[in-house]
Amino acid sequence: MASYELSSTLARFLDKHLCFPLLEFLQDKGVYNEEDIMRAKIALLQNTNMVDFAMDIHKELYQTDEVPATMMERRTEVVNRLRSLQKAVDPIIGCLSNSNVIRNFRHVQDRAFNLQFLKEEFDIGPEQIEALYQFAKFQFDCGNYSMASELLQAYKPLCTTSERNMSVQWGKLAADTLTQNYEAATEALLRLRESLDNQSFATPLMQLQQRTWLMHWSLHVFWNTENGKNALIDLFLQPAYMSAITINAQHLLRYLAAAVVVNRKRRNVLRELIKVIQQESYEYSDPITQFLECLFVHYDFDGAQQKLIECESVIEHDYFLTAIKSEFLESARLFIFETYCRIHQCINIDMLSERLNMNKEAAEKWIANLILSARLNAKIDSKAGTVVMGMQSSSMQESLAEKAKQLSVRTFTLANAVVGAPATKA
Repeated sequence: MASYELSSTLARFLDKHLCFPLLEFLQDKGVYNEEDIMRAKIALLQNTNMVDFAMDIHKELYQTDEVPATMMERRTEVVNRLRSLQKAVDPIIGCLSNSNVIRNFRHVQDRAFNLQFLKEEFDIGPEQIEALYQFAKFQFDCGNYSMASELLQAYKPLCTTSERNMSVQWGKLAADTLTQNYEAATEALLRLRESLDNQSFATPLMQLQQRTWLMHWSLHVFWNTENGKNALIDLFLQPAYMSAITINAQHLLRYLAAAVVVNRKRRNVLRELIKVIQQESYEYSDPITQFLECLFVHYDFDGAQQKLIECESVIEHDYFLTAIKSEFLESARLFIFETYCRIHQCINIDMLSERLNMNKEAAEKWIANLILSARLNAKIDSKAGTVVMGMQSSSMQESLAEKAKQLSVRTFTLANAVVGAPATKA
């Protein structure tokens, strides 16, 4: 379902290096012509230092051992730049490799002390410190993400400006993500979010843009960590970030909707989510958001069933969601079943199997397992081919609320009777 494929939209908010996994995925899935994907990779690599990688793709694409002269010239530039930076950065790297030096640092609390300490003890000044930052950036552009992460971590206690500190945090998040060190990436993401929310030098427009970027970059982290879906819901539903979605990136509603569907403990946000989906449907909708609209707004079970079939294809071809396809379909069927049961007391299994997009035998087994696991007040009548829903008993809270309501009505009635009673004569 290429019409719902979002990689070109997402790429506008991602670092070029974070786009490579998406292109690799699309190439494996065969969503687009393979030659077009390879050309896109070369275009993406043009402004990086990964020249050898670009040359390899060019040779494979055009079935030749020759490469353009521009690529060879670019390779020479990169090698010369590497030698120059290596020479400039050797003294400070040697110094920071000494654990005694790091032990004397006061880290981010007192950067001025750290700079003075390096100058007095090792004669390392601003030029060498700037070279360290440029070397980290160079290594990142070469695809050496692990080294870039280490260098940026070493540079942090020496960074003196807010703007540069933000740049370091973005780089650290990208480097840790691309090395699939998701624990470190989660920590970097939380720190970056805190910095974005507390920065004083950024204009409102810049804050809006940065929050939009952060949500896109966070997709790489949240969909690869255990509690990531919960964290995604918490972040995206924050008022400042939801504003960024509705203004800049309505397509992110797909990922918020998917996270809510598969996270049964977060049903409490469903109403808020559906409200936003309805408001933004004129700007963006896809089978995932349409499924929730069909089911919870229009109570269109036939429409929900059709959208669920379409969801399967959309998720299959989405880099971030493909791993949760079976989990999503299972949770979506549960949504359909629960919603249908709320408005019907006797349900035909044949009809329900169609709604769930399953055969009758599989549907009956699925319903039986659901009744047991969720302890539903229901039973299956195999002879009649129906599911019979029992009367749902009220919870203790509901019973107390009802009794309080009745007591309030009685009190009101008695009070009116006393006030309205005629006075007795002496």
